[in-house]
Formats: sequence, C-alpha cells, structure tokens
Amino acid sequence: MKNKILSMLNDTDGLRRFLIIFYIIGVAGMLLPVTSKLFIFLTPLALLMSFGLLMIHHQSGFNAKNIAVFSFIFISGIIVEIIGVQTGLIFGSYSYGKGLGLQILDTPILIGMNWLLLVYTTGTIMQKVNITPVLRIAASASMMLIYDLVLERVAPKMDMWSWENSEVPVNNYIAWWLTAVFFHSLIEIFGIKLKNPLSITILTTQFLFFVVLYLFM
Repeated sequence: MKNKILSMLNDTDGLRRFLIIFYIIGVAGMLLPVTSKLFIFLTPLALLMSFGLLMIHHQSGFNAKNIAVFSFIFISGIIVEIIGVQTGLIFGSYSYGKGLGLQILDTPILIGMNWLLLVYTTGTIMQKVNITPVLRIAASASMMLIYDLVLERVAPKMDMWSWENSEVPVNNYIAWWLTAVFFHSLIEIFGIKLKNPLSITILTTQFLFFVVLYLFM
C-alpha cells in the first residue's frame, strides 16, 4: 500500500490530471446549490492538499535557508493580514468569514499558507524566464495581482472574506502588489531556487476555478 501511494505521488502527469479533475469537480460542487455549502466547508482541505503536493514536489531541496524564508513568508502573511483586519490601514476595511477555517485574531491561519503558495507558484514560473531579478519580481507580483483581481470577486460568495460596503478599495490592490513584491524580493535576495513540476498546474487550475465561479456563481 505504501509503495502504491509513493508511486502515485511520484507520477506528476497523473497528479496533473488529478488536479484538473479535482478542481472541475470543485467548480461543479460550488455551483450546485445542494452541495455548495459542503464544498465551501471543504475549501481549507483543498488548499492544504494543493500546498502539500507542492511541497512534496519541491525539487530544489529543503535547507535551513529555504525553510527560514518559506516560514517567514508564511508567518508574515498571517501578521500583515491580522494588522489589516484589526486596523483597516493596509488593505482597507474587511473581515474574514468561516470559509478558510481556523482563525487567530479574526484571521485564518491558512491565509499565510495562501500567501506562500502564490509566491511559490508564481516565483517558480518566472524563474524559468531569462529576465533580470527586478523584472522577475515585478512580473511575479503582477501575476499575483491578476489572480487577486478575480479572487476578490469570488471570496465573499465562498465566505472567505468580505469588504465594507461590498466595495474593494484600490489600496487593497496596491498593498497586495507591494506585499507580493516584498516576498518575491526575499526569494531573490536569498537566492531561493524554485523548481516544481506542479506549480503551473496548481496556479492555473486555481485561477480558472475562480474565473468560472466569478462568471457563473
């Protein structure tokens, strides 16, 4: 049984197909009124699964520097969101729902994982492009901004978070981009190599998942 599981985890092509099917099922489950609440409840597990598969297939190795930078991004992602929720000074006035699970100071712990997942996947993609570090940082952060532009329209419907007066302020996008720039700068400054065969699939399937929900939910 153990060997079978290991074989499945090492089959990247099979995992890509699985992820595509998984998110297609997720879209259907979210759009059907009879199952939408269940699938919203399962959202944290989907995020955990995607993140776990990413880390299993991280091909650049886990050394002290990698772990320290990844941990810093995870923890800082939570801290900046806590400050944002409690003060409204960073992203604007918003509050989290129950869609992302366990919270600390009104902020889901998984939001730190979400920051790390997006930094990791966009960084992995852009490290394949032969451009200067400054352009790579800007491009990676811009990819995250495009992702957020769609996510913000869907998040309230999935009980992730909601904005005061149901309006997303412009400073949210500015702060999001600048925070992403900071995190990607750490990746460049510390020379973190990101190589992962699942990054494109996970980022793309998640993005298309939110696009379809935005159009039809």
